[in-house]
Amino acid sequence: MIIPFFIMNKGCPNRCVFCNVQKVAGKQRISLTESAIRETVLSYIRHARREPDEVQVAFYGGSFTGLDRNDEIELLGYVKGLMDEGLVHSLRVSTRPDYIDEEQCDLLRSFGVKTVELGAQSMVDKVLELSGRGHSAADTERALKILKIRDFATGIHLMVGLPGDNRDKFTYTINRCVDLKPDTVRIHPTIVFENTALARACREGRYKPLSMTEAVDACKYALKRFSSANIPVIRLGLQTTSEMEAAGSIVAGPFHPAFHALVEESIFYDRACDLLSQRNVAGKTVTLAVSSRDISYMHGQKNGNIKKLTDRFQLNKIHVIPNAELQRGAMILI
Repeated sequence: MIIPFFIMNKGCPNRCVFCNVQKVAGKQRISLTESAIRETVLSYIRHARREPDEVQVAFYGGSFTGLDRNDEIELLGYVKGLMDEGLVHSLRVSTRPDYIDEEQCDLLRSFGVKTVELGAQSMVDKVLELSGRGHSAADTERALKILKIRDFATGIHLMVGLPGDNRDKFTYTINRCVDLKPDTVRIHPTIVFENTALARACREGRYKPLSMTEAVDACKYALKRFSSANIPVIRLGLQTTSEMEAAGSIVAGPFHPAFHALVEESIFYDRACDLLSQRNVAGKTVTLAVSSRDISYMHGQKNGNIKKLTDRFQLNKIHVIPNAELQRGAMILI
């Protein structure tokens, strides 16, 4: 169980062109006091459907190691107290690659931090520069090396469709990150939020966001590439907040509340096409077997995959059935 707290852009030395942290994280409804953090943790545990194997507190929404050192130690201390009581088992923080060094790692380790996620966004320096990130790809490589030497679990956060980005550059970013071997990855397409520099650039024609098809295709490649390297992608797309859903919050970009599902559905469509193209199936009824957990991905939203496959291969009908022996992602044409 991960219990998130948001530091609301604190610790960041600059403002990225795409950043509107209130839209992404939502309004912070929990004050970061010792008593508020404690009550929130207890509430999560009380309302869990089953007793969690591990309770991890996470500080998101800013650069944790960029906070004033006293503030950082104070927040870490609040959670360390809960760890000493056995209520919390570990800590997770997100930060900038250029705000990680040996001293910071020693501090984080002393308070029980287990996982550090780095906001890399891209491994192409020109893309980082145009996005106002203020760090380089080399900073990400250096930070990951320091964290791995000290046995932290590592995560990388990536974005596709940033200013100056294209498919070749994003492919380079994915392949470079595979080489770096983080423990987990998060990916989301660039969304243009109101009250950002990117919104102004978009209105002035200086930035063109990805289409939904482009975003799905790029993230499909990324998901397959990381999966083949046994690196879990723990999030695809932004988690929807009520602030995002407010009228006028999103100016442009490939936002979908179920973006991860769109990517998975596209992968299953491609796999089904590969299987069906190997046989003469026109006019026939066919059966595709998948893991029970993949049934919805195979069907697609509003049965979209089934309709497209039926039309493309001139099928009479498609049955989709669960097969308990199949691993997730596998498919059999019966």
